[in-house]
Order: sequence, then C-alpha cells, then structure tokens
Amino acid sequence: MITIVNPGPQALVQDLGRPGLATLGVGRSGAADRRSLALANRLVGNPETNAGIEITFGGLVARFAEAALVAVTGAPCPVEVGTRAADMYGPIRVRAGDELKLGRPSAGLRSYLAVRGGIEVPKVLGSRATDLLAGLGPEPLAAEAVLPIGVSTEDYPGVDLAPQAPYSDEPVLRVLPGPRADWFTEDALESLCGGKYEVSTASNRIGVRLTGPVLRRREPDRELPPEAMVLGALQVPPSGQPILFLADHPVTGGYPVIGVVEPADLHLAAQLRPGQRIRFRAVAP
Repeated sequence: MITIVNPGPQALVQDLGRPGLATLGVGRSGAADRRSLALANRLVGNPETNAGIEITFGGLVARFAEAALVAVTGAPCPVEVGTRAADMYGPIRVRAGDELKLGRPSAGLRSYLAVRGGIEVPKVLGSRATDLLAGLGPEPLAAEAVLPIGVSTEDYPGVDLAPQAPYSDEPVLRVLPGPRADWFTEDALESLCGGKYEVSTASNRIGVRLTGPVLRRREPDRELPPEAMVLGALQVPPSGQPILFLADHPVTGGYPVIGVVEPADLHLAAQLRPGQRIRFRAVAP
C-alpha cells in the first residue's frame, strides 16, 4: 500500500486512458504527458498501460508500507526517499516505511510516479484514469488516501538511467493546418505561426488557454454545428484566442479548429506552465 501524506497542488491516478468510447460521449483522458508515464512504467518493469500518479507542480509526499521499486519522470524536480536524495529517470528502491517526496519542478509542470506492479485502483470503463471533465475514475488524491499496489509486471529493466532532453523555455509546437482553416482570414495561420502566445493561468488538463495574436474569422457571425474534437486541436472561440485541447478535452465542440498539434509534440504541450511563451510552426500533413 501507498499512503498519500500530501498530494501537493494536484495528484491524480492516471494510465493511458480509455480510447474508443467517443461515440458514447466519453473521452480518452489518461496521462496528459503519456510519453513520460510510459517511460516511468518501463523503468520499473511494468507494462506501459499500468496506472501511476500524475503530479502537478510537485509537492507530493507518499509513504510506502513495504519495499518497492519506483521511478519518477516528466517535469524535473528534487526527489527524496527517506533521508536520501534520489535521481529521476531511473529505477529507485524504496524501503518499507520510507516517505518519497517531490519538490517543485525546475521546468515543466507534470511529473509521473510509477511503482512496480502499478496502482491497482478499480477500473471504470476499462481504465483507472481520472477524467476531471467527465467525473470518471478515482477522485483526485487527498491526504490519507491509500493506494494498493498491483502485481502486473514484466521483466526488470536493463537500464539505470534514461536521460531526457531539457525542456525549452520557449517550445515550438508543430501544427497540421485544418480541418477548419478555411473559416479564418487568409493571414490567420500566418498570425498563429508568426507570433508568440502566452499560457494563461486558466489552463488545466482540459485545455491550454493562450493569449497572443488574434485569429480572425472570415464570417464572425457564422455558427459551426458541433463536431468531433481530437487531442491537440487548436479550437478558436469568438475571442480569437486559441485553446489547445489536452487529455480531458470534450469529445465535441462548436468552435472551428484552425489546426491540430503534431502528436509527437503533445508531451511538450502537457508540460506548459502558466506565463510561459510558445510558438507554433505549420507543417504539411
């Protein structure tokens, strides 16, 4: 068992989500930075689909009732196990009774904790992910929450460290134009990719709200019937300020999408902090 002593600003149980249910009105959800959760699982010899803990802006303190093998990935932050410092991006051995503590990340926003065997909370619609928009899955973790550790494992990892590239202060996200780029003025895509956008404090797991160059529509009063939305979509409301959809995004939306962030760059989008500036670069499909 793991006991949460302090969840920090936000800590959620997450796996890779519940795909294939959009026709029922249920989004995939899952880890905002799937790449980091999958890496943490690999480092402790878990299937990538095992559930771990997503920690927003550090602060987590967790007590282990028994010895365990864990790994911390994602936003780089100080890690302490018991009275000793530990390294991220590699397996960490925790002794029975130890407390694991995560400090504030020096870059990025979300860190991931995987435990060998996985977090074994009950599944909802085939997943242990917490979907904050739909209200599915486990509740956000609170002090004194107790999490059982499962037994789903693979071979022990053959590495001690998986070095990661540092996060850029001003990342560039590649964008595939469309499907509703024709709803915007001819200079809108150039405005999107020619200027800088700042991440708003109103951002969350549903979407990253951006402030910057205004993206103007050809016909401002024209309405778009609700249509399917995808992870990474840049939806543009009447304000002209885009919203980048993340893991808990709605399955439909009524505002036009000027472009979709390249899937390979979504882990960078998940690590954007309020106040950080980003750029976009259009790429051919």
